Amino acid sequence: MFILLTVAIAPGLALFSYFYLRKQIAKEPSRTLFHTFLYGAIMTFPILFIQHVFEEENIFPDAFFRNAVFTSGLEEFFKWFILLISIYRHTEFEDAYDGILYGASISLGFATVENILYLLTYGTDIAFLRALLPVSSHALFGVVLGYYIGRAKFAPQAHKRKFLLTAFLAPYCLHFIYNGIFVIDEFVLYLIIPFMLFLWWFGLTRVKYAHTFAMQQFRRRTQIKHPH
Repeated sequence: MFILLTVAIAPGLALFSYFYLRKQIAKEPSRTLFHTFLYGAIMTFPILFIQHVFEEENIFPDAFFRNAVFTSGLEEFFKWFILLISIYRHTEFEDAYDGILYGASISLGFATVENILYLLTYGTDIAFLRALLPVSSHALFGVVLGYYIGRAKFAPQAHKRKFLLTAFLAPYCLHFIYNGIFVIDEFVLYLIIPFMLFLWWFGLTRVKYAHTFAMQQFRRRTQIKHPH
């Protein structure tokens, strides 16, 4: 059991460590990040319950609509909504890169619990594949969510709604494509590899942009505190 839990948790921890250490200015308080991770972990259970009820009642008989449209939207909406009500106005949300950390944290909380449940059910034979695909994709969806949440937080008032809406729609569209690929069984391998390469590129460029913007904010704050 200990080995299984270690295998399930390790991918999420490794990915989050990368994003956390990428921040070269003041580190985000670990307690707040841990709380955000817990929010993501806890929300896994109502999401799985809702999905189970909809499947049992056969509300969406079409597999593509159920997996690509409904499931993707449900998961990304929960992450977006919880981040919005619990973190967006938090006093410790101090710069644009913090959005990356909070978005990755809530997504990896969800992905880690989901990974534990899958590995408990199907064993560790699929652990490597899940680390490469579901866990890393959820982390990158969270990065995109967090990037636009961070932009909304520090944007002029006129642009806040646009960024907040994009914070939901961008990861939802990416998740929609990801889930949609797996519905098309025949071409999964040919589609998922280029998509994952694109997702990594897109996510890491958001990390770079957020880091640049955060450094600019840091320099402005420093100049205000210590004018020449």
